[in-house]
Amino acid sequence: MERAAHPESPDRPAGRAVGAYDVVVLAGGGARRLGGADKPGVRVGGRSLLDRVLGACTDAAVTVVVAAPRPTARPVRWAREDPPGAGPVAALAAGLRHTTADTVLALSADLPFLAPDTVRRLRAALEPGGGAGPEGALLTDAGGRDQPLVAAYRAGALRRELAVLGARPGGLAGLPLRRLTAALRLTRVPDPVAAFDCDTWDDIAAARARIREHGHVLDEWISAAKDELGIDLDVDTGLLLDLARDAAHGVARPAAPLTTFLVGYAAARAGGCPEAVAEAARRAAALAQRWAQETEETEQAQEVEEEGRAAAAPAGGPAVPADPGTPTDPAAPTGPAAPADPGTPAAPGTPAPRPDAG
Repeated sequence: MERAAHPESPDRPAGRAVGAYDVVVLAGGGARRLGGADKPGVRVGGRSLLDRVLGACTDAAVTVVVAAPRPTARPVRWAREDPPGAGPVAALAAGLRHTTADTVLALSADLPFLAPDTVRRLRAALEPGGGAGPEGALLTDAGGRDQPLVAAYRAGALRRELAVLGARPGGLAGLPLRRLTAALRLTRVPDPVAAFDCDTWDDIAAARARIREHGHVLDEWISAAKDELGIDLDVDTGLLLDLARDAAHGVARPAAPLTTFLVGYAAARAGGCPEAVAEAARRAAALAQRWAQETEETEQAQEVEEEGRAAAAPAGGPAVPADPGTPTDPAAPTGPAAPADPGTPAAPGTPAPRPDAG
């Protein structure tokens, strides 16, 4: 996808916010250590390496990718060094021609862990500014090595040094980036994770394994899903997980995904802002809690009823109901009476005959 052409003027366009920045992503090269594979298109966590880099700088005013055009998740402008394959300095110069901001990020397209926070830190490192301030802020890797393609630069300083190098015999073709950065005043920002780049298939495997670790997998999945669905929204993962838990426990397990879907739909109808998501989630969570309270109230009432029944029962056990066909005399003795001799009716008050002793 390609956005409208950007004015190629050294002046900042009217309305450009102070602190705005542009991005140049270098996505060419032969990827020889990957066997000639299309490295920017290799996927980590369901997204191409190029799309992962673009996702870290969504607030850039202009994003230029120096490579042959390809589908991307976000709109970009395309540029090409002349001749193609002339090296990173020539590619950076080609991309820089389409930028106008005072600050330009130069990025390679093989950074699986580049994050918006890293971009902010690089830009902040240039804030001192002024005549003696830094002209570039470079990330350093785990070994302390400079990474000139994970860096923020003063655009004027880059143009100055590119002009000097371009005046030499042979121009910019084939020059390494250190020839460009050697003349700049630099500051360093250590970040071994964001500086990790994928040069080999072992690097790709390591990146794919890391994003599936417990501490990263949810954030990675949310980022991939947002890119896939074209959503640019800060998601409060904890809020939605709490809602899903409440729906699963207070209603039923299948209610969890259905409820979060309905919350998203309601938030979209309300404008789709983070506040709309939070309000819809709050209302749905309150409903789930009311369901849970009803269940608790019912269980407590049943327990009280069972306790009342148990207290009303005789201590020796449950009473045996009388035979409904035989009425009982309240004055009758409780013990069983001895059966009378059916052949000799006994007169009232007559003692019973003694049994024959002999």
